[in-house]
Amino acid sequence: MANDRIILGIDPGTNIMGFGLIAEKGKKIELIALDVIKLDHLDSQPLKLRSIFVKVLALIDNYHPDEVALEAPFFGKNVQSMLKLGRAQGVAMAAALYRDIPIFEYSPRKVKQSITGHGNASKEQVSAMINRLVNIEEQPKYFDATDAVAVACCHYFQRTVEGAGKSYTGWGSFISNNPDRIK
Repeated sequence: MANDRIILGIDPGTNIMGFGLIAEKGKKIELIALDVIKLDHLDSQPLKLRSIFVKVLALIDNYHPDEVALEAPFFGKNVQSMLKLGRAQGVAMAAALYRDIPIFEYSPRKVKQSITGHGNASKEQVSAMINRLVNIEEQPKYFDATDAVAVACCHYFQRTVEGAGKSYTGWGSFISNNPDRIK
């Protein structure tokens, strides 16, 4: 089908980076793979970033995704953590761009909202919903893997809504886009 595509979802991290691949087949999604890339054995930040670049390139070369969706770093209490996450995300983005793959970014809140209907959902809730969506046969050891699949699914849902036609933010939006339907 013309709308079949593969989406690589990435949950960036400098110790553990989650990845998940889904295939869109018509109006259904299927899980291709999910796992984590462990980086905590590497001593320096530059070595971790190099490894992220190399591993993301390998994922791209192996699975040939059409699009890459990444979770955006969020500002917590530790600025250094956010900086490290931003670097990890940037290197993953660079790998996708190096292979001319379009990239999309979603906030953690947007991903949770898209998957569970609640922007403050726990990792356990996200994982449980992902299991229902794509039927994970063996539960991964780390939530980073299911978080990455959640990012890919979020992107699928966002593109499906956008591609299905018009979307509206409320009655005012509907009325302004459909004046002929109001009598």
